[in-house]
Amino acid sequence: MARGDLREHLVRTRIAGDVATSRENNLDHYRSLADRDPYLMFGLTLEGRWAYRDVLELMAKSAGVVADPGHRQGQDTIDPDRTIDAIEAMGDTVAGVLRAGAPRILVATGHPTGLLTIHLALVRLLRECGATLMSPAEGWAYWIEGFGRKRKIRYLDDVAMLDDRGAFVHTHDPDPMRAMLAELGDDRPDLVIADHGWAGAAGEAGILTVGFADSNDPALFVGEAEGKIAVTVPLDDNVLPRYYAPLTDHLVERVVRAL
Repeated sequence: MARGDLREHLVRTRIAGDVATSRENNLDHYRSLADRDPYLMFGLTLEGRWAYRDVLELMAKSAGVVADPGHRQGQDTIDPDRTIDAIEAMGDTVAGVLRAGAPRILVATGHPTGLLTIHLALVRLLRECGATLMSPAEGWAYWIEGFGRKRKIRYLDDVAMLDDRGAFVHTHDPDPMRAMLAELGDDRPDLVIADHGWAGAAGEAGILTVGFADSNDPALFVGEAEGKIAVTVPLDDNVLPRYYAPLTDHLVERVVRAL
């Protein structure tokens, strides 16, 4: 799909452009990150000061949200050109790892209702290109405070997710990735492709990491600005899975062309 057609698709499906995430929600999360709320830190520790205005300025630059701090409610945006630029940078990074020969790659998602479809396509490509897909700590479980039950790591076609009583669930939690890396020890992956706390914990551990993030999840963008995340793709992370197909195709084609 040509860039212009992809851009039109992103806007039409609200993966980018006028997204569903409200301005109020975005700003609330930027303030919470500035206050170092663990739920929004995704396992990253930040070296910079990153006050509220700093986070807003970065998100305007990296994701294309409205830069005006006086815009406090209503519609917010993701710049579709930034989405496309970042997906191409992600493709180049993945291709660079594949060119090195037989890499070990770990793939995970904290948003199975949306982003899983992208990760599954990437896993198929990586396998065809000779990568080893890692699956550490399968079955590792921990108690969720306030829920009174356990969640555990489960893999679907080599994509790690959290399982809660047989259902894959949304999570920001970095602890599952920390458990996976602890089990691997020195046998670390060459690349992590992930989102949410899965990506943040990997980047914090110094592993080459690329990821996806919504406009109300600023942590990975801040992590990228500090050099802990290689690429963060801005997009609405919970539209209908089939809407991601053209973006996924563009990513896969970029990887293949760059090999």
